[in-house]
Amino acid sequence: MRLLVFVLLCVWLVAGEQLERDQVLFVPEDWVHEGRVSPHEEVQLTFALMQQNVDRLEKLLQLVSDPDSRHYGKFFSLEEVASLVRPSQLTEKAVWTWLQGHGIENCSSVITRDFLLCTMSVQVAERLLPGSQFHRYRRGDQTVMRSSSQYSVHKDVAEHLHFVGGVLRFPLSGKENIKAWAGPKRPTKAFHLGVTPATLRTRYNLTAADIGSAANNSQAVAQFLEQYYHPADLAEFMSLFARGFKHLTEVERVVGKQGGGKAGLEASLDVEYIMSTGANIPTWVFTNPGRHETQEPFLQWMLLLSNMSAVPWVHTISYGDDEDSLSAAYMNRINNEFMKAGLRGITLLFASGDSGAGCRHLTKENVFRPSFPASSPYVTTVGGTSFKNPFKVTYEVTDYISGGGFSNVFTMPDYQVSAVSAFLKGAQPLPPESYFNRTGRAYPDMAALSDNYWVVTNLVPIPWVSGTSASTPVVGGILSLINDQRFLKGLPALGFLNPRLYKLKGAGLFDVTEGCHLGCLDEKVEGNGFCAASSWDPVTGWGTPNYPVLLDAFMDD
Repeated sequence: MRLLVFVLLCVWLVAGEQLERDQVLFVPEDWVHEGRVSPHEEVQLTFALMQQNVDRLEKLLQLVSDPDSRHYGKFFSLEEVASLVRPSQLTEKAVWTWLQGHGIENCSSVITRDFLLCTMSVQVAERLLPGSQFHRYRRGDQTVMRSSSQYSVHKDVAEHLHFVGGVLRFPLSGKENIKAWAGPKRPTKAFHLGVTPATLRTRYNLTAADIGSAANNSQAVAQFLEQYYHPADLAEFMSLFARGFKHLTEVERVVGKQGGGKAGLEASLDVEYIMSTGANIPTWVFTNPGRHETQEPFLQWMLLLSNMSAVPWVHTISYGDDEDSLSAAYMNRINNEFMKAGLRGITLLFASGDSGAGCRHLTKENVFRPSFPASSPYVTTVGGTSFKNPFKVTYEVTDYISGGGFSNVFTMPDYQVSAVSAFLKGAQPLPPESYFNRTGRAYPDMAALSDNYWVVTNLVPIPWVSGTSASTPVVGGILSLINDQRFLKGLPALGFLNPRLYKLKGAGLFDVTEGCHLGCLDEKVEGNGFCAASSWDPVTGWGTPNYPVLLDAFMDD
């Protein structure tokens, strides 16, 4: 019997190959284990097929995003992107043969044909993915099915897949991306009279005339954790706080399913502030497309973008995870999806996170902990600020929670080398070099106020809501207004912003030069991460928007 087990193990080792061997396996503390899943229950898995021409995809993105290129703004349609990256016939055949060999037929694809979403029994899934073992976990009224162990795929298909989604990663709790005031634990600078649309318009020099009017403009927010907004909250918010300028009071389109029950603070914040800053611009809300236990919500959103020919031009997303908790295969593939979006002229904004530089506690010493997708070279990342004077609309300083730092996975892109090098040479003092990777992609790219917002949720006005989840939709709304003016003059959308943003060298942005954010609480850095400095810094990027000047800078084609 032991000999038979040994032989079977050897056969498996030869036949199987792990796709995400560096994916950290752990159950977040807020998820409770409820036991093994019945072999007859259904599981839904996402297969990320290897794409073609990824190097060319990156070069084309650079060309359409660089204002000095003659190809600037000459974006691709989804169909053109699909023809570029579509998996080879060999890849499609290998993956389909493998799936059908296990009796799996219930699959759907996307226009780009680089994802397959397949439904099967747990018993079939565990045979398909040797090593996997599905268990059920619960958090409140949410349940998920996840494998408690690494999975492998047959060696014949390993070279044709990036990863299999819905097996290992847990949905985030969202606790770090937004918070309401929790009493005297917050520093005294939290006691501002409150940020409202009027406050933002005053600070960032928006007038009542700065509203959208172009017929082909739109913007979007995305929600992943069963966060839902309520139309009644949006209407109430606009009646209370969005006076003196024309605006919409209803979302144009919800993609996915709006759940019942209470509205989420995150969703309410995102919708209310992108629609009051990017005023009068049609707005979409992407939300969880169902509640299948094996979905990875963020991945589901990426699939939606790969399957919709017409989507809004600006998307803001308040989602993130620690880089060191994700596999390189997963992050690199998600980067490919960001490049696909940028090539289509879509601007993606991600919150930088609310843990400052972060901190990872290692055996011998601590290191800062970058966040992804904030650390992706192919998105624009938004940090946070506070008012210097807690009672006046005045200049801004660093919000101590504002996420920022240097990637440990992605190298520094060319567009930011000069700016980041200047910071590293001139900033004093810097944290010890052992805490961060000075050659990595540095973030954030820009910032906005992230402290003490008023939000209406479940028809109740709530003060002192804070987080880079607040600053991100504000920047999104401002960029949508700039897109609007560009469209009225026959210019293309801004698309992937960073190459142009860094060439502006801070033009159109209020430079934030005061304050530090959180880091590791130890003797070497004493709780600090990085500090703001003149020009670019890894706390507030280039600074916060001065709308009319930024508009002029982005209208010069």
